[in-house]
Parts: sequence; C-alpha cells; structure tokens
Amino acid sequence: MIIFQSVIGNTRAFVQKSGLESLEITPENYDEIKVDQNFILVAPTYDHETTYILDEFMKYQDNYKHCQGVFGGGNRNFMDLFCYTAKNISKYFDVPLLHLFEFQGSQYDVDQLIKEHQDKCQN
Repeated sequence: MIIFQSVIGNTRAFVQKSGLESLEITPENYDEIKVDQNFILVAPTYDHETTYILDEFMKYQDNYKHCQGVFGGGNRNFMDLFCYTAKNISKYFDVPLLHLFEFQGSQYDVDQLIKEHQDKCQN
C-alpha cells in the first residue's frame, strides 16, 4: 500500500499515476488509521504545521513499524529544503529514504515507486 499526504494535489497526482492501492492521510483521519500491512509513505514538503499529521499518523499505534521507506516530493528551487519533510521522517523513524521527486514526478519517478512497492510491500 502507498500512504500519502497531499496539500495542493501534486502528491495525490503522483500516487494516482502509479495505479497502486493508496490511502490519503488528512487532518480528519490521521489519528484513526491503524495499518497492519507494509506500506511506503509519500510525503510532500511543507512547514511542520502542515505536515505534522504524517508524524502523528506514523506514531499512532506504531504504524511506523510497517513503513518500508519514504518518498519525498518537493520543489528543487528550495535547494537545501528540497524534500526536507521526507528526510526528517526518514531520520526520525529510522526508515529508508527511497526516492525524491519534483512536483508530480516524472514517469521515471512513478516507475521507482512501483518498483519499490513490488520489492518492499508485496509478500
């Protein structure tokens, strides 16, 4: 499964292009979802006040234990801050940082998501 947050739609569009089963984390559901299967997290880059729900989701009933890695989306114009949300989640929860992409991602980026999902989530 792919679990993601999307603020303006870029991350949602990226995940949808993969055709993989997905679940969107929102301010309304982040503290209600218990995951019992392996997943890849896809994180957009915004300030922590916007993306804190990803941290809270990961902590909720130890969901982080099923996270096989994180993809990060962002804008390269932000230089050192490019995909910092994904980098922070990777470090804090000690999960692999699998791939970084810009905006809605290219076909190469989508193919990387599909490959990582096949390698890490399909048992």
